[in-house]
Amino acid sequence: MFTKILIANRGEIAVRVARSCRALGVESVAVHSAADAGSMHVRAADTAIDLGDGPASSNYLSIPKIIAAALESGAQAIHPGYGFLSENPEFAEAVAAAGLTFIGPSPYAITTMGGKVAARDVAIRVQVPLAPGTDGAIASAAAVEAFGAEHGYPVLVKASAGGGGRGMRRIDSEPQAKEAFDAAVREATAAFGNGEVYLERYLTHARHVEVQVFADTHGNTVYVGDRDCSVQRRHQKLVEESPAPGLSDTLRRNMGEAAVRLAREVGYVGAGTVEFLVEDEKFYFLEMNTRIQVEHPVTEMVHGVDLIAEQIRVAAGEELSILGNLAPKGAAIEARINAEDVAEGRFLPAPGPVDLLTAPVGEGLRFDAGYESGDTVLPLYDSLIGKLIAYGPDRETAIKRLLGGLERLQIEGVPTTAPAAQTIVAHPDFRELRFSTLWLEETVDFTEPEPVDRANVEVGGRFFIIPTFNDYGSAGGYGNAAPALADRSAADPVANTGRTRQARAKREKVSDGTVKAPMQGTIIKINAAAGQTVVRGDVLFVLEAMKMENPITAPASGVVGEVTAVVGDSMAAGTLLTTITQEVAA
Repeated sequence: MFTKILIANRGEIAVRVARSCRALGVESVAVHSAADAGSMHVRAADTAIDLGDGPASSNYLSIPKIIAAALESGAQAIHPGYGFLSENPEFAEAVAAAGLTFIGPSPYAITTMGGKVAARDVAIRVQVPLAPGTDGAIASAAAVEAFGAEHGYPVLVKASAGGGGRGMRRIDSEPQAKEAFDAAVREATAAFGNGEVYLERYLTHARHVEVQVFADTHGNTVYVGDRDCSVQRRHQKLVEESPAPGLSDTLRRNMGEAAVRLAREVGYVGAGTVEFLVEDEKFYFLEMNTRIQVEHPVTEMVHGVDLIAEQIRVAAGEELSILGNLAPKGAAIEARINAEDVAEGRFLPAPGPVDLLTAPVGEGLRFDAGYESGDTVLPLYDSLIGKLIAYGPDRETAIKRLLGGLERLQIEGVPTTAPAAQTIVAHPDFRELRFSTLWLEETVDFTEPEPVDRANVEVGGRFFIIPTFNDYGSAGGYGNAAPALADRSAADPVANTGRTRQARAKREKVSDGTVKAPMQGTIIKINAAAGQTVVRGDVLFVLEAMKMENPITAPASGVVGEVTAVVGDSMAAGTLLTTITQEVAA
């Protein structure tokens, strides 16, 4: 067993790895950027090393700096967590070249299964079903148009590298092809340093189900249950659960066995996740994540194992210890708690100080945190504050415990997705398994009761999104009450929770014509020019924040005034970008 492990990550996952290290009697070493010097993951580790100032590319993504830190600290192994360098084969190779152990699969497995085009080839070899898609990467929007003409729309353009929904765009018709292709390439290049993309036919009624696989160096390759991750916005998961509910035993077994075949084909070692789309008792290989998943706690809860500790033991050459815990017991559901403004279903990153964070306690509850009271969610990184997980002997009990935990979770200072999670988990569709990957965005309404508004206020050089209070004395999206649905009708819960996007669209808001940056970020694209006539909803700007592209649309139809931004500008929240002058009928 190792005596010291360097954790090449930050936030919640770094805290989580440090906890498992402590349980194993292994010393942990944190790394951090200058901006992260006071962060929770630094406090959680036994020692910490400063990787310097600047963006993530200068510290958390700097392979030479991380290797040097590991050697300086005396660590024998490096745990990459998820995100950052966790699926970078060059990093795994550099770790090995330095005489250290990479806690993860081989560079070959990362390259093969982490590259979605190559992974599809592996799936074909081992006879795992695939959704219709391109045989390889595409080079232009023309390929999108040709694929759409052959297979129909919608079509999904996807980054070959990485995950987390970055570099992914849904295309519903040919006119969207060029914009979506360019955006996917841009975002994939920025997130993963690889702009390669490919196409898949988009399944409109599918669920997203993934299988946890684990393999050691002694010839054991197993699947450790499955998880449903269908509740998503912008291809980012929000609520996950294990086991995936409503699957037949045959379907569950076939997916698990398919995942094992894929892992064995590439000589996989360690923890990995094989993702599938499930529709009408059929499953299709989506991708493999060659790392630990964000949602791994739900698997831990129903199997009674520590998957991080298992990663460490396997990397140290030990045999899998979970061979006797492969059958799930009970049910677990996880809600990701992000610093985001959920109003109108926008889910916009909302960094800022966490004035108070009090996690709920109670039977079956667990909170994996990356922040504590007094910490600050920085705009430089992912917006995940923590994960609230609830376990029960059955799904309904887990749901009730999660709702109770969400109600007691206290986070002040930044808006969070906790109210959205309450709305989702309480929704009849969720409880009765009437959902797909499109369900959240097409069905659930996060509109706040009117009148309500937000103002961007500068205090001491910081910008805050401040809600004005409605007649009911609440500020939707803040505190712990669910927006719009906080006072759910006991007589007719469906009437409140089942409102559609179409119904939302009917509520036109009066706009003053101003177009402002909704959050701190960098302008990466400008579609507007002074004097241009635009229609309400047209994308005028694209702002990159927290590694995601966020479109800024026209709030009304009219003529664009002076554009005050240029590509590359770093914008504070509330910065005026332009003004739309609405035409007045004579």
